[in-house]
Amino acid sequence: MTASADSLCVPASPAPTRVAMVMRHVQERVESRNLCAGKRLPSIRTLAQTLEVSRSTVVDAYARLVAEGVIESRPGSGFYVGTQLTPFSVAETAPGLDPGSDPVWVTRQSLLADAASLKPGCGWLPETWMPEQDIRRALRTLSRRPLAPLTGYGTPQGAPALRQMLSHRLGERGLHVPAAQLMLTESGTQAVDLLCRFLLEPGDTVLVDDPCYFSFQAMLRAHRAQTVSVPYTPQGPDVQAMRTVLAAHRPRLYITNAALHNPTGASLSPEVAHQVLVLAQQHNLTIIEDDVFADFEHHPAPRLAALDGLQRVIYVGSFSKTLSASVRVGHIATRPEWIGPLVDLKLATAFESGHFSAELLHTLLGSGSYQRHMNGLRSRLADAMGQTMERLQALGIRPWHRPRSGMFLWCELPGALDAGRLSQYALQQHQMVLAPGNSFSLSQTAQHFLRFNVAQSLNPAIYSALEQGMEHCARQRS
Repeated sequence: MTASADSLCVPASPAPTRVAMVMRHVQERVESRNLCAGKRLPSIRTLAQTLEVSRSTVVDAYARLVAEGVIESRPGSGFYVGTQLTPFSVAETAPGLDPGSDPVWVTRQSLLADAASLKPGCGWLPETWMPEQDIRRALRTLSRRPLAPLTGYGTPQGAPALRQMLSHRLGERGLHVPAAQLMLTESGTQAVDLLCRFLLEPGDTVLVDDPCYFSFQAMLRAHRAQTVSVPYTPQGPDVQAMRTVLAAHRPRLYITNAALHNPTGASLSPEVAHQVLVLAQQHNLTIIEDDVFADFEHHPAPRLAALDGLQRVIYVGSFSKTLSASVRVGHIATRPEWIGPLVDLKLATAFESGHFSAELLHTLLGSGSYQRHMNGLRSRLADAMGQTMERLQALGIRPWHRPRSGMFLWCELPGALDAGRLSQYALQQHQMVLAPGNSFSLSQTAQHFLRFNVAQSLNPAIYSALEQGMEHCARQRS
């Protein structure tokens, strides 16, 4: 019998190198939470075949990992991930990535910035753009009502009157869903988080767009999911690439924005929407459609949930972006048999979804003030979009796509400048928060892109700081 190359006693050092490779493979999967605490590792034979090494190499690697406490040996059962793991940090990044590639870096810096800081990279409207006086009037109205909205708990599924009003609003967008199929949440973020808890097990694969909203990546990391991506185009996901990814990885879930996509500002075309739903049917894929920017649209784009009838698509909405970051009300629309389990899950993890905020929102929607606010806001954003594009193009910063509406511009820097380095320079030298492209890109292929919030980009100081930063980065590169 001929010995394998791994077991030959020769002067070279293939065995230690291969053992180290196997150890690194296991450690990386443990650190990324693809292998969770207590999860059984592949058998020695299986891992040897997967990595194309001998079984003795895997035996040696497993023995060393046991000694280091990374994994545990259970006689007669196999090897398992150790239970004494470092607490999970959602801000962990792969080795070698700069802070601008951290999926929570932009949010963290935007929230830490003081009122005087420039924040063209943040994801919300300026406070002065919000309907403060309308909110104050609604608060006074609410204060004259019986005490329960101010001090009591709401119903498990959320305020019935508000759900009925939301049902009517969604019907105007072609999504006909009764109030009984709506559940209120504290926000769109909580809605997506609950759905991930409901639908996913650790290690499940989830599909996202590339680029996509960076909080999706951070949330999926927190849920111990494996994430794969599909390139995004001005018409929606690249359908051919999506077909390939679905066949290769069999993801359980796809999370996307169908309209006013974050960060690109693009909207789904009818043709791509149809093809995406066909692929979802073929590959047993569930879709979460995050539509928190719906009210920014002048002319509604197709909605996957409306075309699908809530069979494979779950719809999520919110008012945090348009009304107030403090009056946080989100909602989930889904198939009727899922509402009950989702309500139970909400009660187990959050108990209450903001009864006071829901009553305040119902008052604002019912008075007509919210609609007036949005009419003015859409016009104001359109002006800001034109001004921002003109100023950026004067610096050689090219928009990837001109959005129909909304507040985001996805732009490419000139001369292949690195957006991460520019963002760090801007923060250190000008107290300015930018949104570097790789924060949004799972494949880390958007290093030359920035996302601009046009409502936060009207200060001329932003453009002089950008110009100085680009000159600095060009000099550093040369």
